Formats: sequence, structure tokens, C-alpha cells
Amino acid sequence: MDHAAVLALFDRDMREGALPDGPGARIERVGGVVRQVGSEIGWSGVVWSDLDEAGADAAVTEQIRYFSGLGRDFEWKLYGHDLPVDLGQRLREAGFTPAPEETLMVAEVADLTLDVEPPEGVRILPVTDRAGVDLVADVHEKAFGTDSSRMRHQLLAQLTGDTETVVAVVALAGDEPVSAARMELLPGTRFAGLWGGGTVEGWRGRGVYRALVSHRARVAADRGYRYVQVDALARSRPILARLGFEPLTTTTPFEYAVDSVAAA
Repeated sequence: MDHAAVLALFDRDMREGALPDGPGARIERVGGVVRQVGSEIGWSGVVWSDLDEAGADAAVTEQIRYFSGLGRDFEWKLYGHDLPVDLGQRLREAGFTPAPEETLMVAEVADLTLDVEPPEGVRILPVTDRAGVDLVADVHEKAFGTDSSRMRHQLLAQLTGDTETVVAVVALAGDEPVSAARMELLPGTRFAGLWGGGTVEGWRGRGVYRALVSHRARVAADRGYRYVQVDALARSRPILARLGFEPLTTTTPFEYAVDSVAAA
């Protein structure tokens, strides 16, 4: 894989040319910034920027002003190759809080092994309704220890809207949900995004996560996508590397909480 070429293609398809990730969201292009404004409980944030040292601080201030005016918490999704090189420090100084760093990992679908099956006694089921979304949310909360309200709302909205843009699956051991994940398929792009892959603690290391990656990659291949991408946390990166994913850059979610900053 030509890392520089694929990263440039990713920037063009998924960031500079970003599409809304669900019903009620819109993309806005203002100056050197591309941002998504989500629904009231959807995701809002900056997905791409083309800034220099002279204009970066003003652009950051303008995004804070804009989202604060909407009363929306938001995220600036910073990638390791974004400019200026000190943009992360500028975001910190402006009141953003960085979440743990992730690694953008990409694989060409044609190079992946797609026949990975779940361990014995585990089955993978498609999620198509509210009951399935509840199972995904339950796994998400147990696996990550975070509230799943926003993810639950967005996934349900996606499944009741254009069902061609999202695939969600849950792995069951008997009747117990032990792992879950989703995939976003935005029309006109060459990248299928793998998101939310999480496994409850007692089932980690048994191959369930690998099976869910393989399952979604098969769907992406069937629908004509060339690449699959993951924003991988540290514990997922070795698994993805063994499956054939390659690291292209880092990505750090810088979060801005309007209410908490205003209160301070």
C-alpha cells in the first residue's frame, strides 16, 4: 500500500469531501474548515481543516463561537499530519480536552482474509430494529464504560432512515450479547468506516472482535468499497495489524464542552 497516496485519498473522500453521517446532520464548509452540525444529540465537530500559523487561532476561536452559539458541545478531530504542527497545543490552550490518541488504520479489502468465523457457540446477527440497537448499546456500555445515549439515538435514526449507509451487528453467546460493532457506508466514497467495535471483558481474546471485522469487511467488499478504515485504540491495533490493516497516521479527538467552559 502506498501510504501517502491512500492517506491523501482518505483526506479527500472522508474529510474535505465529508458527507453527513446520519439523518438531521449537515456539513458546512467555512474558510479552511469543514464541520458537521449534528442533530441535538448527534455528533458535531470539525472533520477537516486547512490552516496555517497565521490563521489557526482565529479559525479555532470562530468554531468555538459558532458551536457555543448553537449550545452544542463539539469535537475537533485532529490528525497527526494536520497543520500547523502545533494545532493540538493551540486547541488545548483554547479550552479543548484531548481524548486518548487513536491510530488511523486502513486495509484494502482485496488484501484481507474475509473468512474469519466466530468462536464455537457464538453467532453474529444483523441489527435492524430498536431491540437490536438496545443490544448494541448494552455491549457498548459494558465494553467501554461510557454512556451510549448518543450512539443509541444515532444508530436507530440511521436504521430507520437510509439503511444502505449503515450496517450494525451483534455477537451473541447463547442469548447474551458479548460483542457489537457497526459500519458506515457513505455513497461516493471508497472507504467503509468500521466503528464501535467492542467486546465485553470476559469474552476478549477469543476471536469475536476479529470475526466482526471480517464480517463487516465482507459486506464492504460486496458493496464495492475498496478500503476499510478504523480509528483504532491501542488494544485493537495488534488485532487489526494481524488481519492486514496498516497504520497511516494518528487521530486525536479534541472535545469542547460548551457548558463546562462557560461555567468556568
